[in-house]
This record gives sequence, structure tokens and C-alpha cells, in this order.
Amino acid sequence: MTATGQPDRAREDRDPLLVVRHLHVYAHPDRSPGRPWTPGRFRGPDGAWRPDGSRRPDGARTLVRDVGFDLAAGRTIGIVGESGSGKTLTARAVMGVLADGLRAEGEVLFDGIPLLGRRERELRPLRGSRVAMVLQDPFTALNPLQTVGVHLRESLSPQVRRDRATATAEVSRRLREVGLTPDTVADRYPFQLSGGMRQRVAIAAALARDPDLLIADEPTTALDVTTQAEILALLGRLQADRGMALVLITHDLRVAFSVSDRVLVMYAGSVLENAPAAALARSPRHPYSLGLMLAESPVSHFVDRLVSLPGQVPAPDSVADRCVFADRCEWRKNSCVEARPALLPLEADHASACGRIAEIADELRARRSRPAAAGTPPTSPGGDPLLLVSGLTKTYRRTSSLARPRKATARTKGETGAGTTAVREVSFEIREGESLGVVGESGSGKTTIARCVLGLTTPGMGTIRLGGVDVSDYRRLSRSENRTVRRLVQVVFQDPYSSLNPRLTIGATLREAVEAGGDRTAGTGTGRTPDPAGQAAELLARVGLPASYARKHPSALSGGERQRVAIARALAVRPKLLICDEPVAALDVSVQAQILQLLREVRAAYGTSLMLITHDLSVVRQMTERAIVLRGGEIVESGETAALFDSPRHPHTQRLLASIPGES
Repeated sequence: MTATGQPDRAREDRDPLLVVRHLHVYAHPDRSPGRPWTPGRFRGPDGAWRPDGSRRPDGARTLVRDVGFDLAAGRTIGIVGESGSGKTLTARAVMGVLADGLRAEGEVLFDGIPLLGRRERELRPLRGSRVAMVLQDPFTALNPLQTVGVHLRESLSPQVRRDRATATAEVSRRLREVGLTPDTVADRYPFQLSGGMRQRVAIAAALARDPDLLIADEPTTALDVTTQAEILALLGRLQADRGMALVLITHDLRVAFSVSDRVLVMYAGSVLENAPAAALARSPRHPYSLGLMLAESPVSHFVDRLVSLPGQVPAPDSVADRCVFADRCEWRKNSCVEARPALLPLEADHASACGRIAEIADELRARRSRPAAAGTPPTSPGGDPLLLVSGLTKTYRRTSSLARPRKATARTKGETGAGTTAVREVSFEIREGESLGVVGESGSGKTTIARCVLGLTTPGMGTIRLGGVDVSDYRRLSRSENRTVRRLVQVVFQDPYSSLNPRLTIGATLREAVEAGGDRTAGTGTGRTPDPAGQAAELLARVGLPASYARKHPSALSGGERQRVAIARALAVRPKLLICDEPVAALDVSVQAQILQLLREVRAAYGTSLMLITHDLSVVRQMTERAIVLRGGEIVESGETAALFDSPRHPHTQRLLASIPGES
């Protein structure tokens, strides 16, 4: 490590394949698509690098500041941090795929080849063949109108594609390489695959030309624990077989520590810590790194209060001349805001950008080694069942209207009109004030059960009683019954942005929900509010947002803030049952803790029952009194959450728990 905290090339046990030095990313408000970048005057009389490493063009905003690292072939570097920390922008700058209006400065060398400042036609031969990228959402990365086989065939090199037989054989080989059966998958479309299968296809496409460097941006965020473990094991095996370098971007520290050789901790566009993964997991040397670790919900035991970092990630330029983390740091002193601490080496291979690390290192180490105190797990209330599900079965008929490939196999043709049983003979209950966790892999039937309870899907067999009303078929309910039931249950989805109308302000969204509920009772339960606007303000206060947010649109909010709004909207009618479908899956660990603590407070204040659908077992441990485990549409195990986690009986439950990466 050099005196500036940049990696020391001489210290690597092999020459680095990727070298990043003093990488900056700027956004210029006046640059339109297709218009050349005109940086104008740099800050500084001679345009040279300032002591803090920036030379920001006039009028531009800094998004990433002075990032540097080395990566050797066969090694993995993890980049962690909250949303807005600059992780994805760093990767996109390396790939040369920044959006219009963004500009990268500094030095990026791939196998000795400078990448920054190159024209698109110069970079194109490298992409795919030597450098590839896997995105978080494989569904958006795959063409929905092409089968898996066609998609992979187009990803192969032109030489291989020329011969049909050779290309077909290569597609089959690539699918088998990622653990998929060609006969089952090649003729299917992306929407016909599970999330884990789509991610495997995306990885197969990215590796189709055997790249030397793979950049994986949150490749396991939306996957269940067993699929996540399989994908990580797959990447590790392929990396070992090929000697491929891997850049892994993730907000899951457990994942980063389990697969990375080194980890970069980014915040507000800057690197705050750069260290070997094992050393960082054992002894963080920056308060922000420690804060991220403490915010992770433990799987091993229940805690009375979930820890989170206060505040939000600031804009890089607003903290350019000070410690970027000072406003959220409990160890802050005046010296922290008087100058910007440099990223300096503490040991041969561990660097930190904390100006007080010599004073607080022992305290950080002690806090890290002290586990969160175990609390008393809540017990199930003994009230009457609010939701009673009995013998629920749902079969989907496959009636694909999309054209098949020209030479569809007999198996493919025979599948048209066949049925798939998503849920089979499922029975459970949720009592008033109780929280039930619904756990299972992708395709296990979790969301299908929720859709049946909400009336979005009608089950083929079985009964569903909600608040004493038979809601097995919402079409048979009278208008009065329908209105009553809709007030009993509300839902919070995984992606709050797609569930909120982007054209409506937050206030308009909440007022609309209040008016739809037909009740003017105040959100706090005291007195009456004369108009929906008053109740909307109370709902914002209940979820910890200021009243001024009523004037904002969803696009102006962070992911955690949008999820708070989604919860506020669901609470507008004071439901007795709140169904949360992966409510924190796409959020940073600190924001996850905030949202989960909010849901705890909502339950305590309103006595709301909760049906929590999630693939994150730590969330189930912290949020539920009972849980059911699904596999292939059937319940394989159920019981008190603590007993189920501590002494699982079914092999599938044991496998789920064993698939969790080691707690950080």
C-alpha cells in the first residue's frame, strides 16, 4: 500500500490484471446526449491534481472521488457500501459504459491497456471477449422475445456462430457449465425460468467468450439463500477453472466476506477502507465499516432492537473538504470536519480514511467482537385466527402464445396447455397481532399464497377465511363484503418504486389511499382528522418522514424512503393484516434495519398481524413468532421461529440454514 492509500503494485504476489488509479466520475448538468464533454477550467491554477485528488470541471458534480485498487488474475475484490456510495459507477467507469452526461477521469489499465478516454469502437472488441458484466436483475439483461438458446448463441464469438452445429453444441456446453440442462432450458423464454435460472443464464452469456475479468453487480441480491449459495459456488468454480478476475459489488457483507480476497468499503463516492476480507471482517478500521457490520440482522438469535446507521449518504461535493462520514459518526470530533482525512496504510495491506483511527481502533475492535445481546423472542398471541387457510391448492395452466423456435422439440410442443401446481394442500393460520414468516426458495409458492389471500389469484381448491369472511373467491363477495375485506388486508411489495405512481406526489398518493379507505380516523387513533391531508401528514410522521415529503415525487426519494411511503400507504386504512412480500430484499443493510424496526413499531402501535414473505432467514428470525417452510408448493416444516431455527427437523430447512454465508 502506498502512502496515499493506493495499492502498491510491487506488493502483489502477481502482476495485477486490472489497475485503477485516482478514478473520478463527474456529472455535468449542461451535457446533453451526443454533445462532447467540455470540462472547461479545472480547479487549480495549472489544472494539476489537488492534494485531495480532485480536479473537478467547473459546473460538474463529483460522483466518485479518487478510487484506486489492483486486481490480479484469479482473485476477487468485493466493493461494499450503501446506495449512493459509488459502487456501480466505479464498475461502469471501468467498463466504459457510463451514461450520457457522466465523465470518468484518472487511470484504468486492463492488462496494460488504458481504458479511459477510448472511443466506443476501440472498447467494443474488449467487451464480452475479455471483460464482461453481470447485472443485478437478469430479467432486464435478457431479451424477453428470445429463447435462452438464441440469446446464448448471439453471445458466442462470430467464429463459433458461423456453423450451426458447432454453435448448438457450444450453447449446450455453456448451459451445462452453469448447472442447467440444455434440453430443459434452451427452448424456454426468460419469463418461463425462475430467478436463479435466469441469473445462471445471464452468467453463461457473460462467460460465453471466456473473459479474463468479470464484474458482477449485486448478482445474488434477489435470490433465496440456497440459490445464492449455488451462484456463488458456481462463480468460484468458474473463476478457479479459468483464472478469471472477479469484481463483486454487493451490499451483503456476509457474501463479500465469504468470497472476496479483498474488500473496498465505499461511502459518498470515496473509499474509506481497503483491506483483506478476513482482516476487515475480524477488525474493521473505520467507523462506517463497523456500522455496516452491526446493522446486519443476526440469524443466530433474536435482538430487542435492530441497529442502524442514522441519516443518509451525502452528496460527495457537500463533504469534499471534511470526513465524509462525520455527520453519522458517533466518534466525531471537531478535527473530523476541519480537513479531509486521506486513505492511509495502517499495516502493509490495510488502509483506512479515519483521522482518529489510532485513538479509537481498540474501541472499534471491542465493539466488533461483542455480539449483539440476545433478547427475548416474542411468543404467539393466543387470540382468534384472523387468517385461516385450509387445503389451498393452485395450478397454473401453461398456455404460451409466443412463437416457438423453428425446430421445437417434441417435449416443448407437448408442454402447451400443461399445468404447473404452484401450491398444494397448504394450511396455516395467523392470529390477531401475530407475525408469520413464509420461507422458501424461488418457485416454492410463497407469492402465490399471498396473491390468493389478496384476491389477485383464485385458488383451484381449498378455503381462505379472513376476518371470518370466506375470501376463497373474491368474485363471489358482495360489494359490502369486498369493501370490508379490502380494509382488513394491505400489501407492501419488494420494489416500492414500481408500486408508487411516479406522477403523483407522496401527499397525493397518501390522500388517495385515505379517500379509498373511506375513513377519516386519524392515523394515531386519537380523534378525527377533518381531511385526508391531515391524515397523510400523520402517516408520514408514523413512518418517520417529515411533512415536507408530501410535496415530493417518488423519484426524489431514496429506496428506504420510498419503502416507508409504501408502508404508510398500506397503513392508511388501518389494516388488521399486512402482507409484506420481500420488503427489504433490495435495500442496504442499514436501511433494512430501519424498515424492519419500523414494522416492529407499527405492529406494536396498531396490533397489526404480519405475513412476511422473504428469502432472508435473518429477517424471519427478527420479525416473526412462527414460520412455515415451503418446498415445491408444500409446507415441509412449521412451528415457533426460535425452535425452527435452533432445531430444524426437515432436511430442506437444515439445507436453507446451512446455505447462509458465515455471519460477518
